[in-house]
Amino acid sequence: MEIRTLERKDREPLAALIRRIETFSQEEQDCAIELVDTALTAGNRDYTILVADRGQDGGGLVGYCCYGPTPMTENTFDLYWIASAPEVRGQGIGAGLVSAMEADLRRRKARIIRVETSATEAYGPTRGFYASMKYGEEARIKDFYKQGDDLIILTKRL
Repeated sequence: MEIRTLERKDREPLAALIRRIETFSQEEQDCAIELVDTALTAGNRDYTILVADRGQDGGGLVGYCCYGPTPMTENTFDLYWIASAPEVRGQGIGAGLVSAMEADLRRRKARIIRVETSATEAYGPTRGFYASMKYGEEARIKDFYKQGDDLIILTKRL
């Protein structure tokens, strides 16, 4: 498997992958795909996307992450989206993407990586994944997304 930066040829396969993520609502899928398009725009400095590619014979794109500098901060970055294809979960795709992102951010002298996620049961495995990657809960806003769905802010210091 190769982890590399997004290329124009990846747009449609990545959009198809995003549409297969069962925890993403339609609105979230649309937003994630919009960021893919923005990342492919010439001169983009706001978003970096890494893809996990197993090649044509290995299933093509099987995961991605999207991150970028947090506006009006000094060396702080946000991990906006990370996902892997359902059939490869638990095979280290997400860990490989996070490790590659963190290596890139260390080169950029990042201090903090911030992640926002949901407190719903459906996102339990996601929160467990972040905990395994040493991201800790920094804050929680009750009923943020909707009644009964808290926003959890996780961070990791590099």
